[in-house]
Amino acid sequence: MAVGNETDRLALLALKDQLVGGSHGGLLSWNASLHFCEWQGVRCGRQHQRVVGLSLPGMKLGGSVSPSIRNLSFLREVNLYDNSLQGNIPSEFGQLRRLRSLNLSQNNLQGNIPMELGNCSNLVFLNLSYNSLSGEIPSGLWDNMKNLIKLSVASNDLVGGIPSSLGNLSSLDYLRLERNHFEGAIPDAFGRLPSLKIFSIAQNNLSGIIPSSIYNLSSLTHVSMARNNLSGGLAPQLGSAFRNLETLYLGENQFTGRIPPSVANISGLMQLDINSNGFSGLVPDDLGKLQNLLLFNIRNNDLGLGTEGDLDFLSSLSNCSRLVFFYINENRLGGMLPDTVANLSDQLEALYMGRNQISGSIHLYKLTDVNLGANLLTGKLPVSLGQLQNLGKISLSLNHLSGEIPSSIGNLSRLVYLYLNGNDFQGSIPLTLMECKDMEKLDLSLNKLGGAVPDQLVAAFQSLITLNLSHNSFNGSFPLDISNSLVELYVDNNNFSGEIPEQLGEISELRILHMQGNNFRGSIPRALGSLRGLEVLDLSGNDLSGTIPLELQKLPFLIILNLSFNQLEGEVPEEGVFKNISQFSIIGNKDLCGGLPGTELPKCFDETGTKKRNGLSKKSIVVIIICLSLASVLVAFIAILCCRKQPRKDMIPLSMQLESLFQVSYKELVEATNGFSALNFLGQGSFGSVYKGFLKQQENPVAIKVLNLLNLGAVKSFIAECEVLRNVRHRNLVKLITCCSSINFQGNDFKAIVFEFMANGSFESLLHHDHGQGHSRRLDFAQMLDIAIDVANAVDYLHRHCQTPIVHRDLKPTNVLLDDDMVAHVGDFGMAKLLSDAASNRDNEQAISSIIKGTIGYLAPECGMGGPTSPEGDIYSYGILVLEMITGKRPTDDLFDDRINLHSLCKMALPEQLEEILDS
Repeated sequence: MAVGNETDRLALLALKDQLVGGSHGGLLSWNASLHFCEWQGVRCGRQHQRVVGLSLPGMKLGGSVSPSIRNLSFLREVNLYDNSLQGNIPSEFGQLRRLRSLNLSQNNLQGNIPMELGNCSNLVFLNLSYNSLSGEIPSGLWDNMKNLIKLSVASNDLVGGIPSSLGNLSSLDYLRLERNHFEGAIPDAFGRLPSLKIFSIAQNNLSGIIPSSIYNLSSLTHVSMARNNLSGGLAPQLGSAFRNLETLYLGENQFTGRIPPSVANISGLMQLDINSNGFSGLVPDDLGKLQNLLLFNIRNNDLGLGTEGDLDFLSSLSNCSRLVFFYINENRLGGMLPDTVANLSDQLEALYMGRNQISGSIHLYKLTDVNLGANLLTGKLPVSLGQLQNLGKISLSLNHLSGEIPSSIGNLSRLVYLYLNGNDFQGSIPLTLMECKDMEKLDLSLNKLGGAVPDQLVAAFQSLITLNLSHNSFNGSFPLDISNSLVELYVDNNNFSGEIPEQLGEISELRILHMQGNNFRGSIPRALGSLRGLEVLDLSGNDLSGTIPLELQKLPFLIILNLSFNQLEGEVPEEGVFKNISQFSIIGNKDLCGGLPGTELPKCFDETGTKKRNGLSKKSIVVIIICLSLASVLVAFIAILCCRKQPRKDMIPLSMQLESLFQVSYKELVEATNGFSALNFLGQGSFGSVYKGFLKQQENPVAIKVLNLLNLGAVKSFIAECEVLRNVRHRNLVKLITCCSSINFQGNDFKAIVFEFMANGSFESLLHHDHGQGHSRRLDFAQMLDIAIDVANAVDYLHRHCQTPIVHRDLKPTNVLLDDDMVAHVGDFGMAKLLSDAASNRDNEQAISSIIKGTIGYLAPECGMGGPTSPEGDIYSYGILVLEMITGKRPTDDLFDDRINLHSLCKMALPEQLEEILDS
C-alpha cells in the first residue's frame, strides 16, 4: 500500500478514536475487514485512492474532531452536519488547501472561529451555524476566500461588529449571520455583493439605518433584518430596487415613516413582515398587485388614523388569491369593517385584526385562525360561523357583540381555541358546542350568559386546558365530569349553587381554581388535597361551612389561598401555605380559631385545655350573656357619653372636617357595599380590606378601605393617611373622597377611608397578568413607560412640591392604581411621613427601635436596618418597581436569596446579558 494511502487510513482511525456514539451502526464499518475507501461516509478519488470526501451527517456522533484531519490532504468535502460534536474547530482545517465544502452546522462546537480557515482559498461552501461559537469573526479571515459562494455562521454566540471585509466576497450569493450578538451598523461594503440572493442578519443587536448601498443589490430574493435595533425609514425606491424579492422580514426594529408605495411593484413577493415597528400613515392601497403574497404582517405599528378610509387597502388585497396569513392587529386602524373583507383569499387561514378601532359587524371567511379581539365590533355572531369547517382558533374578545351564541358553532369540529369573553352575549351555552371535542381553551367570561352548564357539555372536552366561565350568571350545580387535562378553571362570580364536586380532586393537572363569588354550600372537599400541582385556590364569597381541610396545608405549590367570607369554623392549619400570612385570607369567617400569630383569631382551647365551641368556652358564653344583659341597661348612658366625649388623639382632628368632605355614616357605607359583600370585595392590604361601593352623594363608584382595628398599627395608619391626603392634590395621587370614624352596629370602633374608584385595579395585577383579578390583557411598552412616568411625577410632587415634604415609605405595584384611561395613581399612605421637624424627631426615635416601615423587597437596605425616613428610601423603592417592570420578576421571587436580589441580578446582566433578564 502506498504511503499516502496509509496516512489517510491512520488519520481516519485517529478521527474515530475521538468520536463516540453514533446511530445505524455508527463507525462499525471502520475496521480492518474493509478497505478504508469502503468505510461508511468515506469517499475516495478513483486515480489515487485518497480520501476526498468525509460525509457523516445526522449520525448522532459525539466527542470531538481530531487534529489528525490535517493528514487527509486530498480532502475536498467535509460534512459532519447534525451531530453532537463538542470542543473547538481544529485550526488544522486550515492545512486542507483543496477543501471546497465544510459543513459543521448543528453541533455543540465552542470557542473561536480559527483564523487558519482563511488559508482554505478554494472554499466555496462554509456552514458553521447552530453551534456555540463565541468571540469575534477575525477581520482578515476572508482575504483569501475569493471563491466563497455560501456562508453561514447563524445561531451562535458571536460578538463584535460584522467585518466589512465580507464585502470583498464578490461571488457570495448566500449570507446568513442571524441569531448572534453582532452590534454596530450594517457594513456599507455589503453593497459590493452583486450576486447576493439570501441575506439574513436577523436577531442581533445591530443599529443605525439601512445603508443606501444595500438598495444596489438587485439580485436579492430573501432579506431578513428582523429583531434588531435598526431605525430610520425605508427608501422610496425599495420596490424598484428589489424586483426579485420573495421574502422581506423587517419586524421588531425601530423603523418609522410610511410604507413605501413602491413595495407593490415587487411582483414576486410572497412574504411581507414589518411587524412591531413605528410605521405610520395609511397602508398603500394597491398591494393587490402582489399576486403571490402568502404572508402579510403589519401588526403592532402606528398605521391608520383611526378614521374611515383606513381599511381601504383591503379591497385591493382581495386580488391576492394565495394569501394565507393576514395580520393587521395592534394598530390605529379605524372605520367600519368593509364587506370586501369577505372577498379575501379562499386560502386564508389566519386573520388577525384585533386591537384596532374597527367597528361594524362580522363577515366570516374560510379560515382556521381568526382574531378580531379588542375592537369596536357590534351586532350578533352570524349563523354562517358554522360554515368555517377548518376553523381551529377564533378570538372575538373585548368587543360589543350581543345576542345568543349561535348553535351552528357546533359545526366547527376542529375548534381548539374559542375566546368570546368581554362581550354582551346572552342566553345559555349552546349544547351543540360539545361537538368540538378537541377544544383546549374556552373563554366565555365577562358576558351575560346564564342557565345551567350541562354535565355532558363539559365532559365532551377531553383535551380541555383552560375553561373560563367567570363573571356571568350561570346557575345550578357545577358539572361533575371534567377533563383530567384541565390546568386552569375559572367559574367565579356566577350563581352556581350546591356543593363543590369531589370530582375536582381527580383533575391531576389543575393549577388554578377560581370558584369565588357563588352560592356553593357544604364543606370544602378534602379531595382538593389530591391536587398536588395546585398553585391558586379561591373559594371566597360562598356559603361554605365546616372546617378547613388539613389536606390543603400539604399542597406543595399552593401560593395563593382565599377562603374569606364563608361560614367556616374550627381550627386553622399552621403548615404549608398557612405559614405565610400574606399568602392566604380567611377573613369573614366568624367561627375560626387558632392559627399562626398574626391571624388575630381566638385560641381554640381555654386555660384548662378544654376545646372551645365556636372559639368560646362555656365559661366565656356565661360571661357574655351576663354582659349583654347589663349592656341593655347601659346603652343609652354610653350613647350620651359618646356624644359628649371630646375627640381622642387617635380620632380625626377637627381640621379634617373640611367643607369639601361630606359626612358619611357607618350605615351609609354598609348600604353602599351591600353589607360589605364578598361580591364587592376588591382586596386586602396591611391594615384593612377594600370594597367597591356606590354612595348616594357620588355619581361614580368609590373604593372604601375598612380598617382592621385589631391590627395595632391600623389607627396610626388611618390618621397618617387622612393627614397626608387632606393636604395633597395631584393627578397621579389617589383622590380622597371622605373619611368615616364612627361605631358599628355592635358598638365597636369603626374607621374607613373613601377614595375614588380605579377601574383597572392595581398595577400589580396587570404587571403580572393576574387573571384572577379580571385582567387578561398585557401592557405594551408605551403603557408601561407612561405608568413609570406617572409614578415618578407623583413621587416628585410628594418630595418637592408639597408645603410639607411627604415620604410614602411603601411604594410598590400593589399601591399603584390605574383608572379608566390607564393613568397611574399612587395610593395607600398608611405608612407615609410628613418631614416636619416633629416628624423627623419621631423618625429618630423609630430608628433607635429599628422599626421597619415598608415592604420587604422594595425597602431600601438602610431603612431595613432602622435608618431614618428620607426621600431616598422612596427613590430606591421606585427603582425596584421599574426593575420589576423591565424584568417581569417580583423582588420576592424564589430566584432571590441572601446572595442575590433583583437589583444585583440586573446589575450583573448589564450590558452583555441584558436580553436574558428582559420580560418578553
